[in-house]
Amino acid sequence: MADFEAVLDALYNAVLDGNAPAAKKLTQELIDGGAAVETILYDAMIPGMNEVGRLFEQGEYFVPEMLVSANAMKGGMELLQPLLELSDVKPIAKVVMGTVRGDVHDIGKNLAIMMMKGAGFQVIDLGVNVPPEKFIEAASDGAAIVGMSALLTTTMPNMKVTIDAFTAAGLRDRVKIIVGGAPVTEEFAIEIGADGYGANANQAVTVAKTLLGVPV
Repeated sequence: MADFEAVLDALYNAVLDGNAPAAKKLTQELIDGGAAVETILYDAMIPGMNEVGRLFEQGEYFVPEMLVSANAMKGGMELLQPLLELSDVKPIAKVVMGTVRGDVHDIGKNLAIMMMKGAGFQVIDLGVNVPPEKFIEAASDGAAIVGMSALLTTTMPNMKVTIDAFTAAGLRDRVKIIVGGAPVTEEFAIEIGADGYGANANQAVTVAKTLLGVPV
């Protein structure tokens, strides 16, 4: 194998540039060369996605660039996932995410999920049109974060309905709830009793880490 650090740097750049074929090839090269799973993740992939998030916040990257970078990381993660399950590398936390009942929009949610995975979280994707009881069922299995998305003003109230359902089920204190979506504001998040608000996919990651006391 080529110089170890050089291959890690190349993988970092492949994720940053959204070069999925290169990311997959380099990940396989590192695996074949005996690189530890945590080294591949924390020295190349996650720093790459962190830089993508930083560039997005600065207005140098936009949603299309974030999507291709997340897709590049996904290709590498497909190779790492079986090894992760056999290793001692633990995710930061389990996150449950879904679009609330009545809403079938998923682009923002999917982008947030990719960024969450890229940051080292285990994510359970509940899909769209998710009723409160489905959020509660999924979160009951050790989730630390629940993320809810809505793209319609008419479905935003279902975020509060879901939060109230967590309270009624006696689970509200066990999870941190983050909300987001085009019409959602920080003021609305506070009003309905959410713990955090993500204006975009990258901020959702930052908020999740902050709520859990994980260095950003």
